[in-house]
Amino acid sequence: QVQLVESGGALVQAGGSLRLSCAASGSIFSYKMGWYRQAPGKQRELVATVTSGGIRNYADSVKGRFTISRDNAKNTVFLQINSLKPEDTAVYYCNAYASGLFVRDYWGQGTQVTVSS
Repeated sequence: QVQLVESGGALVQAGGSLRLSCAASGSIFSYKMGWYRQAPGKQRELVATVTSGGIRNYADSVKGRFTISRDNAKNTVFLQINSLKPEDTAVYYCNAYASGLFVRDYWGQGTQVTVSS
């Protein structure tokens, strides 16, 4: 089992930047890693994912502003967030997903990002 711990959330002004980190308790090499977010009263939504082969995917709402990256040697995933908007306010969750003989799907506890206008 992999435990995920997010960090880096904060209260920032619109236009600012943040770097979120997700530290895993074990190897993430074979996992597709992702960031999701959930705003108050809304469903959790995909923000960005990166496969074990380095292929990235982004939600349309964050393209050009967010960058996901992974460091397999350190078992860590990052989300660089630039040009923050008030609508980016949410709890951001890290996810590790792998399929195959059986599905492995792990979530962190989340980190709060609040953007003031």
